[in-house]
Amino acid sequence: MIFGSIPLSEALGAILAHGVAPFRKGRVLSADDMAVLAANGIASVMAARLEAGDVGEDEAAARIARAAAGRDVRIGAAFTGRANLYAARAGVAVIDAAKVDALNALHEAITLATLPPFARAAERQMLATIKIIPFAAPRDAVEAAEALLREPIVCVAPFRAMKAALIATGGNAKVIDKTRAVTERRLAGIGSSIAFERRVAHETETLAAAIAQAEGCDPILIFGASAITDRRDVIPAAIEAAGGRIEAFGMPVDPGNLLLTAKLHGATVIGLPGCARSPKQNGFDFVLWRVAANLAVGRAEIATMGTGGLLSEIPTRPQPRDERPAQLPLIGAVVLAAGCSSRMGTNKLLEPVGGEPLVRRAVLAAVQSAADPVVVVTGNEGETVKAALADLQVTFVENPDFAMGLSTSLKCGVNALPDTADGAVILLGDMPEVSAALVDKLIAAFDPAEGRAICVASRGGRRGNPVLWARRFFAEIAALDGDVGAKALMAVHGELVCEVEAADDAPLIDLDTREALDAYRSR
Repeated sequence: MIFGSIPLSEALGAILAHGVAPFRKGRVLSADDMAVLAANGIASVMAARLEAGDVGEDEAAARIARAAAGRDVRIGAAFTGRANLYAARAGVAVIDAAKVDALNALHEAITLATLPPFARAAERQMLATIKIIPFAAPRDAVEAAEALLREPIVCVAPFRAMKAALIATGGNAKVIDKTRAVTERRLAGIGSSIAFERRVAHETETLAAAIAQAEGCDPILIFGASAITDRRDVIPAAIEAAGGRIEAFGMPVDPGNLLLTAKLHGATVIGLPGCARSPKQNGFDFVLWRVAANLAVGRAEIATMGTGGLLSEIPTRPQPRDERPAQLPLIGAVVLAAGCSSRMGTNKLLEPVGGEPLVRRAVLAAVQSAADPVVVVTGNEGETVKAALADLQVTFVENPDFAMGLSTSLKCGVNALPDTADGAVILLGDMPEVSAALVDKLIAAFDPAEGRAICVASRGGRRGNPVLWARRFFAEIAALDGDVGAKALMAVHGELVCEVEAADDAPLIDLDTREALDAYRSR
């Protein structure tokens, strides 16, 4: 890769290494861009040019992400040399730490950061991020990374719904009631529940009988009136009397040291430390997550939990109930399909293009992307538009005021999104080339904390559609009137706009007239 100061007259196609008003770092300079910079008195720019042996940052990140991602992992689109991996289902993050280290040692251009191995992962939570440090990586380094990752190294072991047994010894009913409540919440958080409960005396024979009665439950959780202090204590003795086999006693996690695991007729039995009565994360969580994910949790596995196992005396560590992990943003899609098609003469959205109605192509791009939910705003010939999309997973919203202009459809669509949506990508129903990949690239670019709260698809410096808007702009969209879209808001919030370069002219192709439609068909 060539990097350095380049005279503006030679900068066509170069990648800006530093932002130069009005353009951001990473922009590929077009002839129009050069004219703007020249008019601003810029004579040279710090920029990069790719050479024959280079792989562009987005392509390199995407290739490594595809190689690294395993089962139940969703790959985010690459943007600014970064591709994120997300959990497709709730479960345990299974990370090959040795290969992560090996990958990071390959070349300074390539980095991979992940959650700790066997961390709990919520659905949509970020598991890993691949970042290409410069604007390109050497092709041989990318290929070496792909060869290293012949087997995926980031996977999710999904949680199964468990029916747990809860057995408590001792006579303090108030303490046991609180213990049950905490345990129910802990299990509910991973999609499981308590199916069997017994409260018995803290003696071997009585406890053994209760354990035997819990047959069919998995796991069997035992809270003792006193902590387990030896393999010959009451709880392990009762487990063995019921026909079980002790597998491990003690664990290198604090709090949680005095945990015991056993097997009974295929079920996991856990003798719990006192700290498991607390909602704060402790060693019990490490074991419970693996049991729910059908992962091994014997003596060998527990012995590896010491690194990262110091959970006490860390006042800065947020508890699970307080933190929101990095995750795939919840972005809804709104497809505007209500217009009058006044310049076409007929409803253009129902015109056949490539063997299917024009509107179907736009809606498919949304449905096949990471956006969820997909809202389709109907109006003109609404029932016919619905029929063309009947087999797709979308929500229809009727706009009774569609004849009053585009703004009315925008309001209907945005108002139909759930309160949990972080933003909305707005698609026009008459744009046949917009793809799910382009929508995903907008979502990948979206990061309000980094000043990217409005993400607009562009080509060669020309802004087009779709556009992704952060929730903070929904109120301003609701205040629009007439036959206007939301693009006027970009001028007001220019510092929050991020142009997302498309791979083709898709953002600029819309079919408003019969001539445009005929020309597109002939092409």
